[in-house]
Amino acid sequence: MSDGLLVVDKPSGPTSHDMVARVRRAAGVKRVGHAGTLDPLATGVVVIGIGRATRLLRYVSDSNKEYVARVRFGIATDSLDADGREISRQPMPVTKEQVSSALSGFRGSIEQTPPMVSAIQIGGRRLHELARAGEEVERQPRRVEVYSIDVLDFEEGEFPMATIHVECSKGTYVRVLADDIAMALGGRAHLS
Repeated sequence: MSDGLLVVDKPSGPTSHDMVARVRRAAGVKRVGHAGTLDPLATGVVVIGIGRATRLLRYVSDSNKEYVARVRFGIATDSLDADGREISRQPMPVTKEQVSSALSGFRGSIEQTPPMVSAIQIGGRRLHELARAGEEVERQPRRVEVYSIDVLDFEEGEFPMATIHVECSKGTYVRVLADDIAMALGGRAHLS
């Protein structure tokens, strides 16, 4: 195959760039790219373009996204996901009703500050590289759209777990959204 689009089911572990490298090797083609980054921990669809079809990736990137995520309340990590180093632990026995109520404040146009562990570049360096070097830089909030967000499942306890469904615009960080929801409820959270 010299030109085309592939829909790849990315497993947990490799980065989106790792998936591009795998396709590049398998197809024997240098010009390969992807339409949107999934965190290494995340599983799901990554659209990969090969050859001239890489020109179409911008149209895929601009489309809305849909996620199902598990949010662990009361425990914060430096990356806002389970791969990160725990930075705080405080019991947060919120209820499903409290979480559902808090979600209404996150529907529509919202501002998010990108996490330090992300692929965004500032000053020619990716934020995750700066974070690994122990540096933290100021990041400007970005406007994103959350079209819908709902609780699908909920496990009560000192550190409750909510499974949420999110439909949003490109550029939305679901792990930031999870922590912002927890902060609105008086605590912290991460994606598990």
